[in-house]
Amino acid sequence: MTSVDHDSAYSWLRLVLTLAIAMVANVGMWAIIVIMPAVEAEFGVGRAEASLPYTLTMIGFAVGNFAVGRAVDIWGVTRVLVVCAFGIAAGYGFAMASGSILALSLAQLLVGFGTSVGFGPLIADISHWFMKRRGIAVALVASGNYLSGAIWPILLAGILEDSGWRTAYAVLAIATLVTVIPLAFALRRQVPQSAHDLAEAASVANAQSSGLSPRALAWLLGLAGVGCCVAMSMPQVHIVSYCVDLGYGPAVGAEMLALMLLGGVGSRIVSGLLADRLGGVRTLLIGSVLQAIALVLYLPSDALISLYVVSLVFGLSQGGIVPSYALIVREYMPAREAGARVGFVLMATIMGMALGGWMSGWIYDVTGSYEMAFWNGIAWNGLNIAIMLWLLGRSRPRRVLQPA
Repeated sequence: MTSVDHDSAYSWLRLVLTLAIAMVANVGMWAIIVIMPAVEAEFGVGRAEASLPYTLTMIGFAVGNFAVGRAVDIWGVTRVLVVCAFGIAAGYGFAMASGSILALSLAQLLVGFGTSVGFGPLIADISHWFMKRRGIAVALVASGNYLSGAIWPILLAGILEDSGWRTAYAVLAIATLVTVIPLAFALRRQVPQSAHDLAEAASVANAQSSGLSPRALAWLLGLAGVGCCVAMSMPQVHIVSYCVDLGYGPAVGAEMLALMLLGGVGSRIVSGLLADRLGGVRTLLIGSVLQAIALVLYLPSDALISLYVVSLVFGLSQGGIVPSYALIVREYMPAREAGARVGFVLMATIMGMALGGWMSGWIYDVTGSYEMAFWNGIAWNGLNIAIMLWLLGRSRPRRVLQPA
């Protein structure tokens, strides 16, 4: 067994290829947001009905993170990427042929399921190739999701204006096939058994120190993920509506959302570097505390400049939280189950986003303001902090040294 199995030159090359795949595969969850106004106008539906395709996309994305991650554990990342690429393209095709909002929503369910391969499953796969620098590797691959959301809407804007959303979806279908499939075959190399054995020894040592079974820890992390992402969803889902209520208009809210996403990319990179020194639990705890502080700062902030600043602070605080869950899974759970375990926990975080987005809207309808919605997010964030403190108090992540 040698150290060449982890953190090698090939590991970094694989990281670059994986990030490229993530930036294309993840576009499915952002494309529906971009075309939503055109869909609403074409089908003559209300705002709630026009949001249904996005809801189905996120449900497919959430379930896919677990199901596709489990498939990667069984069949390997290359085969699953190829199948999902065809699935994403087929989803775009069904969407282009849809004649109603319901048909489009069902097509988006397939798009969301296939798109999930670009998040949790790729994060789990790259984690096998790193030990010393696993934190930054996971963070960079996770950033592919945010980068996809920042880049593709700009690329699609001209196509949408000139040719409509169906043409934009045709472009995305072709881009997915010609990009993801060739790059997938470049990832055919398997993780050496020696690397699996080394990672397994480290996770066993950490699991024994925590006194929790993998299943118990997965459910605990899932609960924590719901808590932090209910909190996270309040600004991300409702910042545009919040700005409209304050009289600043939707364009300003969109700019604040972009600031959050860009800040999130920076946060993920910094958190990855930090996790390589402190471990996943401490890094997640730091991010969660900073997110709670940012949510509190929203309460007195209704001036334009202060909202821009707080939105950037929020993005810089929360971006590294979700990748940290993947790191905790890899630190405490068997390597052979990485795809399914990472996928399950990330599925819980996505469900937390969906729950939090709805819950904040419901609180607004009841109270007529977002103030209690912010407090609700802070309370759920407290649940996440409590779980991380409890887990940190029970265990100390240990590294298994590689033989010379």
